[in-house]
Amino acid sequence: MSLYRNAVWFLNGIQQYTRKGYETASRHFDSHDLDVSVVGRSFMVTGANSGIGRVTAMAIAKKGGTVHMVCRNSDKAEEARADIIRESGNTEVHVHIVDMSETRRVWEFAETFRKEYTSLNVLINNAGCMLHNRELNADGLEKNFATNTMGVYVLTRTLIPLMQKSRDPRVITVSSGGMLVQNLKADDLQSEKGHFDGVMAYAQNKRQQVVLTRQWAKANPVIHFSVMHSGWVDTPAVSTSMPEFHRMMEGRLRTMEEGADTVIWLALCRAASRTRSGQFFQDRKPVLVHLPLAWTRSSSEDIQSFMAQLEALANAIQSKQPDILPSSSLDLTKPLSV
Repeated sequence: MSLYRNAVWFLNGIQQYTRKGYETASRHFDSHDLDVSVVGRSFMVTGANSGIGRVTAMAIAKKGGTVHMVCRNSDKAEEARADIIRESGNTEVHVHIVDMSETRRVWEFAETFRKEYTSLNVLINNAGCMLHNRELNADGLEKNFATNTMGVYVLTRTLIPLMQKSRDPRVITVSSGGMLVQNLKADDLQSEKGHFDGVMAYAQNKRQQVVLTRQWAKANPVIHFSVMHSGWVDTPAVSTSMPEFHRMMEGRLRTMEEGADTVIWLALCRAASRTRSGQFFQDRKPVLVHLPLAWTRSSSEDIQSFMAQLEALANAIQSKQPDILPSSSLDLTKPLSV
């Protein structure tokens, strides 16, 4: 089954995820969708100092929005901020230094932010990582899972009350088409079983993001939630984390601007917020979250277990418990509160 999934995914990717795929899809874009001003609206972008995050932050700043850049490296963040201000002419660009892999730090930052600011219109969960060796963060969580899933969960969960008070609130999460080769593994969220494969751990995290987005959309009708796939993009992260793939696809990969297009569209376009909440987007259109005949659909029991585990982990971290239990040891009988 995994061989089938990978083969179908790759063939589909050659047609749709490459630069050629973007060029084909973009012929049907409405050229006026991004003719907007977002002066007075605030946007938070994680991983905003490079790649898709930086392109997105620049586009928002050029439209007049207030940009909150959440970055790990202070020097790179300040350099990116200066470039964005210089090119956009917008001085409402702010840097917040947070390592999204350190879950408790993410929660502390989000708590401080929602107390300091009166509104947040759009949250863009862009930061991600793909580590090929198993590493744990200070809270005892596997770092890919901590960054790609728990960081997104804790940041969004904490900021939801602030966003509910804001006008036209939206949460956009940058996922990956790689999630199509994975089904939700509710009994192994942190890739603890068997041989550790960083690529598959990343793909599992990205499947988790898709499931999480749908559950949030059901629980929070005031906020518009979406998750998207950028295609195969020539970013520093891809060249570093997947060098063989990067070499193999040289000349076919999308530019960072092409990869960021749907993120920017979901964040800025008025029509985007009128689409059904909780969907998975590719090139400005909702697409299926499962490959045909791939057996990747999740049971309601698995989804409930997944959400309960995230809630339990978040509560344990916020309660300052020194040791985080492995997900398989958590009490999943407690009520959900997402």
